[in-house]
Amino acid sequence: MPYDARDLALMRLALEEAEDGARSGEVPVGAIIEYQGKVIARAHNQPLALNDPTAHAEILAIRAAARSLGSYRLSEAALYVTLEPCPMCMGAIIQARLARVKFGARDPKAGAAGSVYDFGRDSWLNHWVEIYPELMASECAEILARFFAALRS
Repeated sequence: MPYDARDLALMRLALEEAEDGARSGEVPVGAIIEYQGKVIARAHNQPLALNDPTAHAEILAIRAAARSLGSYRLSEAALYVTLEPCPMCMGAIIQARLARVKFGARDPKAGAAGSVYDFGRDSWLNHWVEIYPELMASECAEILARFFAALRS
């Protein structure tokens, strides 16, 4: 799937967020939300730091974007995230009515944007999300592989 220079730049920002998380001992996942050509939110995983199992990068970015816009409806916004969202995060994405999700690495164990589940395109749900997978997939998978290899050693 072809991505443009803007997509690559935004995923690089998400990778920077993931690196910030890794330096803090968090699973390195980063997220960026873009609205009308501007970055309005950025976050990385923080469940350890916040003692909050819901503190995934996507959830934190959605919360920040909603505060930035003064609305929980993000229907014209796009989420860039280094790892395919899990079921919890896809639920939040759907509730926020995000227009697009562009993600890096697939998650073959818990991915809910096409790998294990496909919540973004589930006809039973009231909102569909445009899903664009594997944006800079190798770079996004590499940061996760390095993090987990360091944990095992």
